[in-house]
Amino acid sequence: MARIEDYALIGDCETGALVGWDGSIDWLCLPRFDSQSCFSKLLGDERNGHWLLASKGIGSVKRRYLPETLVLETVVSVASGTARIVDFMPPKESNSIIVRIVEGIDGHVEMNTELMVRFDDGVTVPWVNRLDESSFGLVAGPHMLLLYSETLLSEQDTKIAASFSVSAGRRIRFVLSYQASWLAAPPHAPDADALLSSTEQFWRDWSGRCRETGPFCDAVKRSLITLKALIFEPTGGIVAAATTSLPEQIGGTRNWDYRYCWIRDATLTLLALMGSGYYDEAKAWRDWLVRAVAGSPAQLQIMYGVSGERRLTEWKVPWLAGYEGSRPVRIGNAAHKQLQLDVYGELMDALYQSRCDGLAENGRAWAIERVLLDHLAKIWTEPDHGIWELRGEPRQFTYSKLMAWVAFDRGIKSASEFGMKGEVGEWKELRQIIHRDVCRNGYNADQKSFVQTYGGTELDACLLRMPVVGFLPPDDPRVQSTISAIEQNLLVDGLVRRCGSAPSKHGLSSGEGVFLACSFWLADAYHMAGRNAEAFALLEKLLGLRNDIGLLSEEYAPEPGRLVGNFPQAFSHVALVNTVHRLTQRKRPRTERETGNHSAA
Repeated sequence: MARIEDYALIGDCETGALVGWDGSIDWLCLPRFDSQSCFSKLLGDERNGHWLLASKGIGSVKRRYLPETLVLETVVSVASGTARIVDFMPPKESNSIIVRIVEGIDGHVEMNTELMVRFDDGVTVPWVNRLDESSFGLVAGPHMLLLYSETLLSEQDTKIAASFSVSAGRRIRFVLSYQASWLAAPPHAPDADALLSSTEQFWRDWSGRCRETGPFCDAVKRSLITLKALIFEPTGGIVAAATTSLPEQIGGTRNWDYRYCWIRDATLTLLALMGSGYYDEAKAWRDWLVRAVAGSPAQLQIMYGVSGERRLTEWKVPWLAGYEGSRPVRIGNAAHKQLQLDVYGELMDALYQSRCDGLAENGRAWAIERVLLDHLAKIWTEPDHGIWELRGEPRQFTYSKLMAWVAFDRGIKSASEFGMKGEVGEWKELRQIIHRDVCRNGYNADQKSFVQTYGGTELDACLLRMPVVGFLPPDDPRVQSTISAIEQNLLVDGLVRRCGSAPSKHGLSSGEGVFLACSFWLADAYHMAGRNAEAFALLEKLLGLRNDIGLLSEEYAPEPGRLVGNFPQAFSHVALVNTVHRLTQRKRPRTERETGNHSAA
C-alpha cells in the first residue's frame, strides 16, 4: 500500500482525487467532496475501485505540479524510454472530469491502464456498457461514469483495461467524466488538450494574485493552491481534508471523516486568505459561515457539510479494511453533536477580522453574533468536549474558556471600532470574569504552566495560542513558563504533540504523531517572544516534512518518519501560510497589538 505522502491531489474545486506515485488514482468521491467514493483503494484494496495508468517495466519516477497549478506531471523512465503522464481535473462547470494524458518523450514505453469502478464507497459493481472500441459507460443507480480513450479498450471481469505503447511525440488521451445516469451520454469526448490549456491558465491566473512572501513564496503558493482546491466553489465552504479515515496512528482507531467544514478553522483560514490577497475566497468563506450558523444559537455546531448541512451521521463501513488495517473506516462525524465552546470565539474572531480587513459587511452577521453572545453568556461555565473533540465525558477545558473570552472581546471590539450596537457593558463584565476564571483555574502554579483542564496537570499545545489571540501578552511570565513546559514535555524531535504521551481514557494515545498545526503555533510563539532564530529554524524543519510536491497531512509520525492523518489537511496548510506571514511581517493580526487592555488576574 502506498504511503500517505506518496499521493498527490488533483481537483476541480468541488471534489478531489488522490493519485499515487505508482500512477493509480486510489480515492475519488463524486460529485462532491463528501459524496460516496467510487475509487476506494486508499481504504481497502484494488477491488474497492481504482484507476491505474503506469508503465509495464520497473524504472524511475519523478513528479511535480506544473508551476503554480494543480496539474500533476509524472515522468516515468524505463530501460526502453521515457514518458510523461499529465493528470488533472478541469475546474468544474457542469460535470466532474478527470483527464490523463500519456506522452512519449524518447524511445518507447509500454503502458498499462486498468479502470475498476466501485460506487457507494467501494462496494457497488456497475453495469459496464461498451459505447465503441475505445469508450465505455459504467452505470449503477444514479451514477454514470464515461470513459473515453484514444486506444483500444477491453472489458475484463467488470474492469476496463488496455495495453499500449508510446514513442517520442505520441500522445494518448483518457477522459473520465461523471454525470447523472438518466442523462444521455455526450456524442463526443471532451477536448483533452483544450481542457489542459484552460486548466493551466485558470490556476496560473489564480496563483498570480498571491502576495509575495520572500524566500517562502513557493511554499505559500503551494499551500494556497491546496487550500483553493479544498474550497467547495458553489458555497465557499472549505473542507478540512479531501479524505476520511486516514489514521492518526497507523493501525489505530482514531480514523475520522474530515470532508466537512469546521467553524474552528474560520479565523485562521480568513487570515491566510486575506493576508495573501484572496479577498473573494475570504468573503465567500465568511458568508458560508454566516449562513451555516444562522438559526437557534443553542444549535450551533462545530462542523457542517459543504452546503451547510447539519446532519452528519457517523457510521462504520464494514467492507473496507482500512488504511494499512486501520479500522474502522468511518463515514460521517459524530463530533458534530458535541458542545465545544471554543467555536464561539473562533466565529466571533473570524467576523471581527473580516471587518478589520475591509470585507463588505454581511447584513445578517452582527444580528447573529449578538444572539450567539447572549447564549454563550448562559453556557460558558459548562463543561465541553474541547478543541480535540475527545469522546469521553465533558470537562472544563482551559482553551474553551479562553476562546469564550475571545468571543466577548471580539464582540466589544466590533462594537467600539465599527459602530455595532450591542450590550457592551455586559460583555465587558463577562470578559473580565472569564479572564480571572481562566487565570485562577487554568494555571497550575506548581507546574508554572497553563494546563489542559481546570485543576488538571496535563499540558495542551493549543495554549500556545494564548498570546496570539490577545489573552495575555507574549512576555507575561505565565505565557513564557507555559511555552517552556510545552518544550520540555510535548516536543518530539523538536515537533509538538497535542497533549501528553500517556494513554488517555478520553481517546488520545501515546502512539499519536506530532500535530503539525501545533508545531507551527510554537514557531509563532517563538516569534512573538522574540526568539526569531528558533522560529525560523522550526519553520524550515516543518517545510521539510512536506511531501515531494509540497503537501502536508494532519500529523507526522517521527518514528517511522511518515505523514499520518487525513490528507491533504487544510489546517496544516493554513497554519503554514499564517506562520510565514507572521515571521515575514506580511500579515500581523490586530489582536497581537491589543494585549494590554485587559486585566491579568
